[in-house]
Amino acid sequence: MNRKQFLYRIQPTRPAMLVEGPTAEEARRVGEHYDHLERLLGEGVVLMAGRTLNSDTSAFGIVVFTADTPQQAMDIVNEDPAVKHGVMHAELYPYRVSLWSPAGPAVS
Repeated sequence: MNRKQFLYRIQPTRPAMLVEGPTAEEARRVGEHYDHLERLLGEGVVLMAGRTLNSDTSAFGIVVFTADTPQQAMDIVNEDPAVKHGVMHAELYPYRVSLWSPAGPAVS
């Protein structure tokens, strides 16, 4: 089956988390979120993930990934610990990378 590409956009459910800092629970879930995405990257599911660096209510993160079906894509989003435990809310979109630099950005 030809895997399709998807993008999900996430934002904190408590925007003050970005200004005041996360609670202990939020910090734990965000750590689990990162570990989860890192595992999916290793499995070849996640193509890239990142976030904006602003701290206001417009801040968001994106994850570009592959799945066989829209339902599988939704399952992947819903399994994200930050989404699953209500620290972030997510919006899923069908997506297609049109251009990708072989040089890629520096990862920090």
